[in-house]
Amino acid sequence: MWAITLGATFGVEHLQTVERAVPEPAADQVLIRVRAASLNYRDWEVINGQYHQVFPQGLVPLSDGAGEIVAVGREVTGFQPGDAVMGHFWQGWQAGGFDQALQAQTLGGPLDGMLAEYRVLPARGVMRSPAHLSHAQAACLPCAAVTAWQALVTEGRLCAGQWVLVQGTGGVSLFALQFAKLHGARVLVLSSSDEKLARARQLGADATLNYRTQPAWGAAVQALTGGVHHVVEVGGPGSFAQSFQALHPGGQINVIGYLGGKAGEINPLQVLQTQARVRGIAVGPASSVQAMCQAISASSLQPQIDQVFERDAVADAFAHLAAGRHMGKVVLSL
Repeated sequence: MWAITLGATFGVEHLQTVERAVPEPAADQVLIRVRAASLNYRDWEVINGQYHQVFPQGLVPLSDGAGEIVAVGREVTGFQPGDAVMGHFWQGWQAGGFDQALQAQTLGGPLDGMLAEYRVLPARGVMRSPAHLSHAQAACLPCAAVTAWQALVTEGRLCAGQWVLVQGTGGVSLFALQFAKLHGARVLVLSSSDEKLARARQLGADATLNYRTQPAWGAAVQALTGGVHHVVEVGGPGSFAQSFQALHPGGQINVIGYLGGKAGEINPLQVLQTQARVRGIAVGPASSVQAMCQAISASSLQPQIDQVFERDAVADAFAHLAAGRHMGKVVLSL
């Protein structure tokens, strides 16, 4: 089987294609033929040595992947060959709060990820893909979709009629838009692209703002909505102050990303004045994956894929991701 691994030097251009033996599933494991994998900003950081943890040469990257089971261990009863499945990002976090994830490990570092022809995972570490989705669509779910679900539904207790502020139009942001509308909430989307904002309105956004033409967008959001109840915060310190200005009293800020940088200051008075609840979201457990998949199946929700690249175009796919031109998920067909 083939696998793509980190090279001796960091960088997408130094990824190596290697040959490995097809693994045999242990008694409690399943063997998956990986058909598609999606890209996350985390994967870009891992490959370029910029993640907060540096992983060694030989690691198979990519946190998200989907395919079909080709063999099962003798103790596995919930799956059979031919089942379409996706891997959990957190291997070993089954339910509960983040304290239950402290002994778990994640795909794409430190555990080998999904950029390989075959992958063995524990049966408890995979989920049957929603039946109406292709492998490419299912590969979008384990990180981006679960993160949005964990933020708004599992932790956020999203209610109909509430306002959700979505920053940007990447994978997490568009899943947040879709899940919010699924729950009867109202959504305001921020972007620097009027074209992307128009497409967001087609996906159900109730209001949109261009943060390039309205840099003081926090006050503008407050004026439009009366204050949002949930913020999907992907910008980091650079957008935090604006998020607080946009917030309804007692609202929630879900810290998911730091596309705007990792250094900055937070004024604690903004927390006190808004009575905000600020939480970090590190994807979610298997219980959230299951609840999310049930909702996706019941609603026939369609993940938004920006572009699908072939396996030999990994560098092009990451360049597209890093450039920020995408709207939705970037996927590799394997």
